[in-house]
Amino acid sequence: MVDNKRRNEKKSTAKKEQYAVVLDYLSRGYVKSDMSKFGGKPIAQAIGTEQFTLLELAPKNGVDLEIQDTVYIGKGKRDKIYRVLGKLDFENLTATSRIELDYAIRDIVEANEEKFVDFFNNSGSVSTRLHSLELIPGIGKKYMWDIINAREEKPFESFKDITERIPTLTDPAGMIVNRVKQELDTNTVRRGKNKYYIFTQAPRKPKNR
Repeated sequence: MVDNKRRNEKKSTAKKEQYAVVLDYLSRGYVKSDMSKFGGKPIAQAIGTEQFTLLELAPKNGVDLEIQDTVYIGKGKRDKIYRVLGKLDFENLTATSRIELDYAIRDIVEANEEKFVDFFNNSGSVSTRLHSLELIPGIGKKYMWDIINAREEKPFESFKDITERIPTLTDPAGMIVNRVKQELDTNTVRRGKNKYYIFTQAPRKPKNR
């Protein structure tokens, strides 16, 4: 009973994407028929704004989507999206999606600045030897301690505040963007720092048959 309760609690706390940013819109579907079982029909590749989930979306009939549009994909009435077709693997992103990915992630990070500044203020250790701040590309032991010492004096208020108080961190938002991209890239070898997921959902483990 306890195990089932914990599983249910874990499921209930998992956040689902409510909005997504369009990375690419293919009005005639994929050129390669083997790219998706929905070949030949309009399809969009997108990224969720909550946990950066890569998704395939089917627009409603007569709706043309624009790249970098933010669309509602949650429960209830949707104005542009007919169906969320499923999650999308990084390696199946189109060339256009790969180009737009950086811009979309940065826009999401900057739009949720308070959330990511809170990471700099309150993140802790992930193991006895590794702090979660060290998972951010460009942050080693020295910068980690600079951040911890500065936030103990006074919590950071913004990305600008971080840069002003720690001038070596010239683009904290960009550092977050790079980490998100690392976590999304399924071609990355999952060892060392790369085995942790701090901003995205870890992929589901295949069920044993």
